[in-house]
Amino acid sequence: MRNFLLGMVSTLAVIVIAVCCYIRFGFAEVRGDLPVLGFETSLMHAGVHASIRREVPEVPNPVAPTDENLIKGGKYYEAVCGGCHGTPGRPFGSHGIPLIPAPPEFPVVGTELTEAQIFWVAKHGIRRSGMFANGAFAKDENLWATAAYIKHMGTLSQAVKDGIAKPASRQN
Repeated sequence: MRNFLLGMVSTLAVIVIAVCCYIRFGFAEVRGDLPVLGFETSLMHAGVHASIRREVPEVPNPVAPTDENLIKGGKYYEAVCGGCHGTPGRPFGSHGIPLIPAPPEFPVVGTELTEAQIFWVAKHGIRRSGMFANGAFAKDENLWATAAYIKHMGTLSQAVKDGIAKPASRQN
């Protein structure tokens, strides 16, 4: 039994040393124009989502999903978020700019995140993913409205869609 445990510990130590050497000596691919390996995607996806679940208190959205607020969130999303995450009828991939890992395309795939989690990610960003911290320049109210828009994106009324498509009126 002792030899078995010693063998297991030794094997784990060799694996840890091999992974550290793989990273330390530059064998890990860092080019942004190559696809990410499946295990990297799985590992990072699981880690990011576990961290978000751990960090984010589950609070209700203080911005009610009224037509006015959904329009406000939709306009903010289209102006700030849509370039990376795509907009209804214009998926991100149509731009031809590779982002690896690819950002989630909410109009196509939706999201499993809650509104509180969407708000938190939008405010704080995700390290080393291209998702920057919008909280540095955006008001919380805009981020909450955007979280409501993203969560309700698949069930928007025609009035909300028309309101988002309508150009903002100019103030003189």
